[in-house]
Amino acid sequence: MSALGLRILDDAAHSTNVWVNDINERLGWDNKHRAYRLMRAVLHAVRDHLRVDEAAQLAAQLPTLIRGIYYDGWNPSKTPLIERKADGFIALVQKDFETDPLGDAPQAIAAVIAVMRAHVSKGEMDEVENSFTTDIRALFG
Repeated sequence: MSALGLRILDDAAHSTNVWVNDINERLGWDNKHRAYRLMRAVLHAVRDHLRVDEAAQLAAQLPTLIRGIYYDGWNPSKTPLIERKADGFIALVQKDFETDPLGDAPQAIAAVIAVMRAHVSKGEMDEVENSFTTDIRALFG
């Protein structure tokens, strides 16, 4: 019997928990809610820097629930953002942590990118990462 009544919903919840737990573990945190917020912030920062077609190609490889998180609040007419500096990218992620600042933002961002690399094809991640400047790519680990 399915816990949520539909196997597809169970699978979506499971795969999201896998990503969140992996981020939590990579950072040595014991706070799934914070790991979720970090994943969401990094996914949005990445998405907003991609051309619309590239953002959609990445989304196609994300698990169902994470794809919904990724698209939440997106306004494709305002993308891509033009950010060339790592500090600007970090600031976008930090916006979601104003009352609870990330201690080591580059490490946190790299943890999310590492989880993405583990679940998204190498070719797609190469295309995503090549959309960024060398300065920002240095954050990706």
